[in-house]
Amino acid sequence: MKTKIFTVLTLFFMALGTQAQVDRSKQPTPGPAPKIALEVPGEFTLPNGLKVLVVENHKLPRVSYSLTIDNKPVSEGDVAGVSGLLGSMLGNGTSTISKDAFNEEIDFLGARMSFRYNGGYASSLSKYSDRILKLMADAVTNPLLTEEEFQKEKEIAIEGLKSNKKSVDAVASRVGKALAYGKTHPYGEFVTEETINKVTLKDVKTFYQRYFTPTNAYLVVVGDVDYSTIEKQVRDYFSSWESNIKVVYTVPKALPNAQYTQINFVDMPNAVQSNISLTNNVNLKMSDPDYHAVLIANKILGGGFNSYLNMNLREEHGYTYGARSNVGADKYVSRFTAGAAVRNAVTDSAVVQTLKEIKRIKTEPVTTEALVNAKAKYVGDFVLALENPQNIAKYALNIKLNDLPKDFYTTYLQKINAVSAEDVNRVANKYFSTENARIVVVGKGSEVLENLEKVTFNGSNVPIKYYDAYAKQIEKPNYNIEMPTDVDANTVLNKYIAAIGGKENLSKVNSVLITAEAELQPGMMMVLEMKKTSKDQFAQEITAMGQSMVKTVMNGETGYIVMQGQRKDMTTDEVSKTKTEGAPFPELNYLNKEVSLEKIEDVDGEKAYRIKISEEQTNFYSVETGLKIKEVKTSPMGSASVYFTDYKEVSGVQFPFNISQTMGPQKFDFTVNEIKVNEGVTDADFN
Repeated sequence: MKTKIFTVLTLFFMALGTQAQVDRSKQPTPGPAPKIALEVPGEFTLPNGLKVLVVENHKLPRVSYSLTIDNKPVSEGDVAGVSGLLGSMLGNGTSTISKDAFNEEIDFLGARMSFRYNGGYASSLSKYSDRILKLMADAVTNPLLTEEEFQKEKEIAIEGLKSNKKSVDAVASRVGKALAYGKTHPYGEFVTEETINKVTLKDVKTFYQRYFTPTNAYLVVVGDVDYSTIEKQVRDYFSSWESNIKVVYTVPKALPNAQYTQINFVDMPNAVQSNISLTNNVNLKMSDPDYHAVLIANKILGGGFNSYLNMNLREEHGYTYGARSNVGADKYVSRFTAGAAVRNAVTDSAVVQTLKEIKRIKTEPVTTEALVNAKAKYVGDFVLALENPQNIAKYALNIKLNDLPKDFYTTYLQKINAVSAEDVNRVANKYFSTENARIVVVGKGSEVLENLEKVTFNGSNVPIKYYDAYAKQIEKPNYNIEMPTDVDANTVLNKYIAAIGGKENLSKVNSVLITAEAELQPGMMMVLEMKKTSKDQFAQEITAMGQSMVKTVMNGETGYIVMQGQRKDMTTDEVSKTKTEGAPFPELNYLNKEVSLEKIEDVDGEKAYRIKISEEQTNFYSVETGLKIKEVKTSPMGSASVYFTDYKEVSGVQFPFNISQTMGPQKFDFTVNEIKVNEGVTDADFN
């Protein structure tokens, strides 16, 4: 036993001695980059031009097929959206198999299949590989392009455009691309209801015949397959895919970068936060010598949690949940972007800090720690990606599509590790512009413009240009709408009360029961049930898939909230606020409280009186109709807006039948199914 103890102690002190010799103040020297040996895919080409890459991997009994059509970007002009309609119609049956039979067979086989205007994807168990490949080939060569399906997809596309009209992120993306590339460039043009309505089925068929062809197509097969078997199957199923139309066209040049750094502002009165995106065009290809250095520079600036931008805007200042940057590499043209979604109140400050961090990476040497960490992240991600056979196939396809040297990926890590601090500084100055950049800001002008106009950079004011939601330059919005001298808060509230039915009708309402539903995600509905009484009782519950998400109950004196099974009793202050807001018609309570009329403001193109209800709540009432059209509530978690439309009469009182709620980037459109007045509510509902 003593010998064992002595041995253990000896080893322990030897370990201490070894530790004492390590200098913990110095960063460990990184080891050599792992040697990469990529499997070379089998290749063959069909007479019609289709090029096929096959990666055999027999670890799992699965197979996938990825189809990519490498056409030059094409401008769609007056029928912008035709490519999207084609993509949505492909894979919905074929001229030989009905839509229902096609989809049912894919489901029965436990397979996946999807298409887009320039390719498609399918996967299944390898024992069904022959059938899935045959179905995919049938969808590619014999698409079911019928008027009935066309009209259905067209309606879906239009509804999608309508739902995005109030999306700050959707507007920011559209305007950013249009201003960067130009509205007539394939990367800058956008789809509108007008262009979608101009698209005909003939346009879709013509686009398919011209551009969905095997001439520039690649089919990548990955999985538990045999090369010779795949070659025979592909030749059997895809040889009939041909195109007799030869299209010759050139890609237009993108717009040059801005002459000087400027803010391009888009007013979105419904915005509860601003979307900021600094952008400039770049000419960067994967084959360029700068490519790997740009990856590292972007990782340090805004490519991860510990990046300059995120540590500043999120961690130091708390402006946002996350700030990021990105640099595209494209054969034609791409962009550098940097920004975040931030609170309205800090929009100007976030712009200043974004410019500051870009200037920092261009002028200050990158620390050894930041450089080593960025490289380690890339090395780790790359080595991990090699475990996925699909990535091996993607790398092989990239070499083909981007005209890369054959050893591009085998030397990838050596080139990453060879990037120096001087390289980072050099490429940052070349690709990250603070001199010819557009800072696209989409936000609520009435709250952010005053401070945004004071933003300076390098000692000079940053000029502002104004655009609408479709990148058309406009005059500065006018927020100083003249207020009538004979209007105050009570005037507005009484006009609202009269508009929804009048005090006499409202006084007859003892209880209200409202049920509504909204789509939480495709195929999953969220149900809202709300009950109110004139006795200060309030109950509301939101459920999804039969499960309660949040429930609020107040009996007039006490209340509680249940969220995800956890109950929290209301404080005295919360009970008081719920009494006011939970009444069938809160405006009757506002008449007896200190509320104030602030100004007239534009709400989605409609003039509205802005009334401050409390420090946390602001309501908006239409100048024309008197109806309430919006509420904004703020909390430490952020701001939430609720929109009220589609008023209908129930028991002599007007109620909104469409209630839309936004919280950050999320938006839920509740459609009211039923409203009951003075029925369906009992005291037991508030226990």
